[in-house]
Amino acid sequence: MELSKRQEQIIEIVKSNGPITGEHIASQLNLTRATLRPDLAILTMAGFLDARPRVGYYYTGKTGNELLTENIRRLKVQDYQSVPIVIKEHTSVYDAISTMFLEDVGTLFVVNDEACLIGVLSRKDLLRASMGQQDLTVVPVHIIMTRMPNITVCRRDDMVIDAARKMIDKQIDGLPVVKAVEGGLEVVGRITKTTITNVFVELVTGDHV
Repeated sequence: MELSKRQEQIIEIVKSNGPITGEHIASQLNLTRATLRPDLAILTMAGFLDARPRVGYYYTGKTGNELLTENIRRLKVQDYQSVPIVIKEHTSVYDAISTMFLEDVGTLFVVNDEACLIGVLSRKDLLRASMGQQDLTVVPVHIIMTRMPNITVCRRDDMVIDAARKMIDKQIDGLPVVKAVEGGLEVVGRITKTTITNVFVELVTGDHV
């Protein structure tokens, strides 16, 4: 998070004089309490300052990097997951390619007749299949997909940082978000490298706060 010059001044005042009331901070800056209210709210929400009723503001002692790390570790998959693109196991490779193109995604999740996850299709899988001489309109995706249990998944209450680590370790672009149901795992969402990159950029630039 990038601080404004006034926000940096507020932190220095609180460091030197804390605990200190908002009125006294405003007085030192020759500003009104109302003018400072948004800055104090931002610094408190970001974790640079804390406030106690009838006592005032005090400096938490945490650096920007420490606060960023804390914020990242609080992020959960359920807050950033998007709608999964799901196809049936008997869908043709041709139709899968069309779906991937129309939905503009890099991964398709394959389910059985009970709507449980049984496979994953990546761009690489479909590219390899399209390089042969076979008729893609009659080849079902279950022939070329990556099957369970060789699929990396995550849950809604997993940390975003843990999902990112899984994608890096497995060198994949996205994960299905699943929940346990009778008969297997139901796909309830997806989270991708692009999504996580956007989340981290928002945190660093302050757009998330």
